[in-house]
Amino acid sequence: AATAIAFTLLISTMDRYQYPFVLGLVMAVVFSTLVCLSRLYTGMHTVLDVLGGVLITALLIVLTYPAWTFIDRLDSASPLFPVCVIVVPFFLCYNYPVSDYYSPTRADTTTILAAGAGVTIGFWINHSFQLVSQPAEPLPVIQNIPPLTTDMFILGLTKFAVGIVLILLVRQLVQNLSLQVLYSWFKVVTRNKEARRRLEIEVPYKFVTYTSVGICATTFVPMLHRFLGLP
Repeated sequence: AATAIAFTLLISTMDRYQYPFVLGLVMAVVFSTLVCLSRLYTGMHTVLDVLGGVLITALLIVLTYPAWTFIDRLDSASPLFPVCVIVVPFFLCYNYPVSDYYSPTRADTTTILAAGAGVTIGFWINHSFQLVSQPAEPLPVIQNIPPLTTDMFILGLTKFAVGIVLILLVRQLVQNLSLQVLYSWFKVVTRNKEARRRLEIEVPYKFVTYTSVGICATTFVPMLHRFLGLP
């Protein structure tokens, strides 16, 4: 995930914004490397796991890059796309490889896939219900990154604070509600923290929670910004 996020961001922006490519490449390498090393340090993965993940990401980027524009349009146009975005990641998370002992990697994978699904659905909602205004004129292919002024920094910090508060509230609300429903459904004692690690509870509550977080971040946070008059 770290390698994919860093390098797809670099590839997607290098033809749209004017910045030193070498600097962007260095930042992508440093970010992905730090995350990979942190997984080794915490004992969640082996060196082979990390190398395998990086190689799989590189292969996926090479294979999917020609179809990025098509996928983007499919996301906006197809009414069935949200269903696929929910069903496929949930199926993958629920069928995560089983080990002899509990590992938080299944929960981490569910969190990542669910957040990605939520973000994708959020963009689909914005497009389908025209919640985001279209630019009056086509954006130039190459844009200069605006300088970081004090006003821009304060505005960005304010928007971030407003957004993160809403996201945390949604996360806590959906998590508590989904856990209560699952505990009741499977007749589990509410205070039993070990129950959260059960497959039939961990995957659904994590998936619902972070799908909601993704939708909130891409749909409801911008709506709140507009309501508060934050450009």
